[in-house]
Amino acid sequence: MFNYPKAEPASYQNATPFPHILLDNFFPDERLREVASEIKAANIDPEAPGYGWLDKRRVSDLEKMPPKTRQLVEELNSPAFLHWLEELTGIEGLQPDPYLEGGGVHQIPPGGYLKIHTDFNWHRRLGLHRRINALLYLNEDWQDEWGGQLELWDEKEIASEEGKASAAFSPLFNRMVIFSTTDFSYHGHPHKLQCPADRTRNSIALYYYSKDRPASEIKFEQSEMTNYRARPDEQLGLKHKLHQVLIRVPLLRGFLNAIRRQS
Repeated sequence: MFNYPKAEPASYQNATPFPHILLDNFFPDERLREVASEIKAANIDPEAPGYGWLDKRRVSDLEKMPPKTRQLVEELNSPAFLHWLEELTGIEGLQPDPYLEGGGVHQIPPGGYLKIHTDFNWHRRLGLHRRINALLYLNEDWQDEWGGQLELWDEKEIASEEGKASAAFSPLFNRMVIFSTTDFSYHGHPHKLQCPADRTRNSIALYYYSKDRPASEIKFEQSEMTNYRARPDEQLGLKHKLHQVLIRVPLLRGFLNAIRRQS
């Protein structure tokens, strides 16, 4: 059984702009190199482009993952890891997502990006609230000038004309970033990747859920939609402005949720 590092709940809870922690060398390097090699060799289908992302590839079906990658995902959804995650975050009753809704293996090629956003807060099939994101990066010898940094934003900063990210983490090999997921936990890697043509930004993303949550974490009740926000120095266009209106109206948000389930 793999021994997880000691949980540091105080460091997690006191982090800004919202609870999070960065953990380097989380797994043995050789094990992750095997996973990284599998993902590099895999043929991953791209998602249809949207106004909030470009050139995003994803595998969310365990049966379509190569064996060592699947084994790692299963371990990160195991009771042992959940117990460690509960100790770290202080959230009891965490549950994994067997469907890997929106999660799994993520791959971004050169030129790709994911704009700043908050995630859907409700998993309809499970009937549970989304509480935690865990992102494990698999990029050896990654150079800072290639971009791809995960940015964490305070809501006040993203609404300010001169706002800036509160934290930015390069997607380095064997680095895990864990953070609380709320309607105010703005994050993303919004700049176009500048990595060489033969490189991609690879990660494993897993999300964890609970039966209940504090009302203070929610702005959009039972939303299955991603809420993108423009940074102070950018515009996301008409589709973004329309989406911002629709997601704030409960009846229209339900309509958007239904469309999303059919896509």
